[in-house]
Amino acid sequence: MQNKPVRIQKVLSEYGILSRRQAEEAIARGRITVNGHPCLTGQPINPKRDIVTLDGKRLEFKKDKKNVVVMLNKPRGVITTTKDEAGRKSVLDLLDGLPQRVYPVGRLDRNSEGLLLLTNDGELANALTHPSHHIGKTYRVTVRSLVSEEQLIKLSTGVRLEGDDKPTLPASVHLISTEQGRSVLGLTIYEGRNRQVRRMCEAVGLEVSRLRRASIGPVKLGMLPPGRWRLLTPAELMALRNAVKQPQDKRKKT
Repeated sequence: MQNKPVRIQKVLSEYGILSRRQAEEAIARGRITVNGHPCLTGQPINPKRDIVTLDGKRLEFKKDKKNVVVMLNKPRGVITTTKDEAGRKSVLDLLDGLPQRVYPVGRLDRNSEGLLLLTNDGELANALTHPSHHIGKTYRVTVRSLVSEEQLIKLSTGVRLEGDDKPTLPASVHLISTEQGRSVLGLTIYEGRNRQVRRMCEAVGLEVSRLRRASIGPVKLGMLPPGRWRLLTPAELMALRNAVKQPQDKRKKT
C-alpha cells in the first residue's frame, strides 16, 4: 500500500477487512469512523496515519496475514452477516478453529441453505460479487406445485422482479423431478440480486419450499455436511481465480 490517501473501500478490501460492497454498506450504516468522525463513501484515507474504527474497534492495517477462502454448508435458520443486533446465530459462529477473520462473499437468506464462500481476500470477494463477471451460481429449488413449460421458459429467458427496473439475465433452468405435487428445479443464475431465486419463482407463480445452493462457478459443495466448513483446495482456488479472470464474452450464457 502506497503512503498516500486511497479511497477507504479500496483500503478495506486490499487488507482483507471488508469487500468494497460490504464497506459501502458499513459506511451507510454509520459503522465506520475516520479520526473520530463518521466516514463518507469514497473518502480518501492514509492507512498509516488515519485512525479508522469499525463498530468502535480500531482497525489495524497489516499485510502479514494469509488469504484464505472457506467453503461452508450453511444450514437453514442461520443468518449471513457479520453483526446482528438481535443476537441471532450467524455463519461466523460456525467457523470454529479458523484463526483468520473472514467475511461472507454475497449472501444466502436465513431460510436458504448450501454453499457459502467466506474469505479475507477483499479483491477476490469483490470480483466474485461484481455483476460484470457473471459468475454462475447453481441452486436446487423445490417448489410447492408442478412446473409448466411456460414457467420454465420465463425463468430461463428472464423475468421482471417487483421493485426492479430491469428483468433478470437469462438463466439456465431444468426440471430435476416431480412427485406428490412438488417439483425440483436446477437453476443457475449469473447475477446476485437480493433474494433473486425466490423472487424469480414468485414472479412466475411458484412458491419455494426449499432452496439450496450447490455451486459457485467451478466450486461445488459436494458432500460437506450442513454446518461444517473447510478451506478450498489449491485446485479449487486456481479454478475460482481463473473463472474471475475469464473474459466475459467467453463465458457460457444461456
